Amino acid sequence: MGDPKGFLNLKRVTVEYRPVCERVKDYKHVVALRTDSKSQEQASRCMDCGTPFCHWACPIGNYIPEWNDLVFHGHWVQALELLAVTNNLPEVTGRVCSALCEYSCVLGINDDPVTCRENELSIVEYGFKNKLIVFRAHKKRTGKTVAVIGSGPSGLAAADQLNQAGHKVMVFERDEKIGGILRFGIPDFKLEKNILDRRVNIWEQEGIVFKPGINAGKDYPAQKLLEKFDAVVLCGGSRMPRDLKIEGRNLAGIHFAMDYLMQSNRRVNGEKFSSDKLIDAKDKRLPADERGSWFGFYHSRGHGDHCRRISASGTFRLAGRS
Repeated sequence: MGDPKGFLNLKRVTVEYRPVCERVKDYKHVVALRTDSKSQEQASRCMDCGTPFCHWACPIGNYIPEWNDLVFHGHWVQALELLAVTNNLPEVTGRVCSALCEYSCVLGINDDPVTCRENELSIVEYGFKNKLIVFRAHKKRTGKTVAVIGSGPSGLAAADQLNQAGHKVMVFERDEKIGGILRFGIPDFKLEKNILDRRVNIWEQEGIVFKPGINAGKDYPAQKLLEKFDAVVLCGGSRMPRDLKIEGRNLAGIHFAMDYLMQSNRRVNGEKFSSDKLIDAKDKRLPADERGSWFGFYHSRGHGDHCRRISASGTFRLAGRS
């Protein structure tokens, strides 16, 4: 730990948001990236606690105290290398992760927690800005071939790991573009799609082959997959919503959040829908039922934010447990 009194001398400063009057007019990211110097200051608040719980709470086990210390000392390259050990898509998690690490931060017991997620984003964007994240030529190949079914976060991470191990990887995606829920389930103002394309382009240069528009098992028979590839990794995710068997459920105008968000993302990308299939929230008051899970709340929040951008007259959430 470089500054043993950092958490005493500095208060938590979160990222700055673009002006509301500006961001409601577009679908660009709502957050303005902070400067490297500000990130170094905030990283100094990581207090080298005896038993850190941040990396324990992190689903992928990021080495958070270690790269916070590296950022504070200005060792950005080493911080980037350490972040890459556990995280294949830090530019995504640094924007949309629920930051369970911050909820588990020991400093948060009696003060505001360390800005772990923003620090993570600062590290990876420093890497892109300084051209430190470029394609890596894999000189040694195993001769093995692997098919990855699905190009959501798990599929992309699996493909990257397998490619790094020297295997020849092909990723199948039934949608017309790569990314799964990252592309079609998260609005641009939380995750602009050029961020995703930037990483996919690097992986393509590294040898990963992406096959969008192919529904593996239907367009590409399962038996053919087993014959052509040495291994098949299933990363299809789940788009099956949990329905509510309540009175009035069959009334018009009731939609699943994912159906709405996926269509909205396609509309932002320029795709057109016929009036009978269009889910349009303009000039409507919209309740969003987030009961049941954090994931439900996440999509409820994205649904509400998107609705405000298309001039919905109002949104409100139904909280509680079902």
